[in-house]
Amino acid sequence: MSVFLEVEHVTTYRYNKPVEFSPHRVMFRPRAAHDIRVLSATLAVSPHSTQHWIQDVFSNSVAIVEPRVPAEALELRARFVIEHFGVRNLELPVAPEAENYPFQYADEDRLDLASFLPPQYPDDQPALRDWVAQFLPRRGTIHTRDILANINDAIRGDFQYQSRDAMGTQRPSETLDRRSGTCRDFALLMMEVARGLGLAARFVSGYLYDRALDTPAPPATRNTGLQQGARQVESRDEPLVVGAGATHAWLHVYLPGAGWVPYDPTNSLVGGTDLIRVAYTRKPEQAAPVSGSWFGDASDFAGMDVSVSVRQIERPAEPASTGESISH
Repeated sequence: MSVFLEVEHVTTYRYNKPVEFSPHRVMFRPRAAHDIRVLSATLAVSPHSTQHWIQDVFSNSVAIVEPRVPAEALELRARFVIEHFGVRNLELPVAPEAENYPFQYADEDRLDLASFLPPQYPDDQPALRDWVAQFLPRRGTIHTRDILANINDAIRGDFQYQSRDAMGTQRPSETLDRRSGTCRDFALLMMEVARGLGLAARFVSGYLYDRALDTPAPPATRNTGLQQGARQVESRDEPLVVGAGATHAWLHVYLPGAGWVPYDPTNSLVGGTDLIRVAYTRKPEQAAPVSGSWFGDASDFAGMDVSVSVRQIERPAEPASTGESISH
């Protein structure tokens, strides 16, 4: 059964005096496919700006925003309504030749997957191989899905989620040493581990739906010791969800027969309706929600705020015309 979700994403950059801006690239819009349908999409920008939309090299939707006047703040306010069908990824059949690891991609697949196979951090691979050895048999084969599930679960269970205001992503070896990081760090770690195993993997950015935020728990059930971005609900049916309230990150691994399968090591998810895909890229730096420049002194920058809310809504009225109803 599908669910209907409303996403509101507001990013605000603040300055101590009016500054000028270069064109900004904005990747907020959910990426539609057979599992996600975008019913409406708006992007409002302050100060006065012009905008047009393009597809990048990965066919992600990117808004090019060009502020036309100097301002003390740049606010990007987006709202989306989507229908999420929640594909049951664990039930998708893997091709017989890829059911057990190790396996080799077909030559045609290797050609198409070439940019998603080489590790981004080859110097970190020895440390990653030592860590992933615990999930591999000393001899023989193992189910490919079992390896990925074990890695996904281990990062969720053995690493501590910590929000971080600083931009960028930790090196995989740094995340491994610290046993802590953000969702972006965990996605990059598992992506590099998968690539080290010869599996094609890509970085995914988007949003995370947390049911607990739709119906806030009473004070007695809240755990004040949780890291920022986490919610605890005392119910066997409501696991701890980490990373809501901001943009989220996970990864895809390509399994012949099943295709690109989503893994969220921050929450040990394998797809479902809680992950709302915006973009996929070869490396995290290419998935920045906002990128651009402003002109002034370094001291002019006063800070930034990001607010993301995702809530379930009733089925909206169907648009008068067929297909997507989109306004910009």
